Amino acid sequence: MATAKLTVRLPREEIEFAKQYAQEHRVTVAELFDRYLRRLQEASGAAIHPEVEKISGIIPPDVDARAAYLDHLARKHRCE
Repeated sequence: MATAKLTVRLPREEIEFAKQYAQEHRVTVAELFDRYLRRLQEASGAAIHPEVEKISGIIPPDVDARAAYLDHLARKHRCE
């Protein structure tokens, strides 16, 4: 992959943090930013996780899930 140079102006504290973090994780600052930007790219076009897709729609739309959950908590923590 072809690379290019980029100059970014950031507050000194953030630059120092990036350097320290990169050193602690044994990567370069350039690698750190590259990984972050790649994750942003992946997240922007990310599909719904298959497990989430699998369980979505299980609760019927006419059920008030919040009220049911609060009722469950009230019964669970009832001190009798």
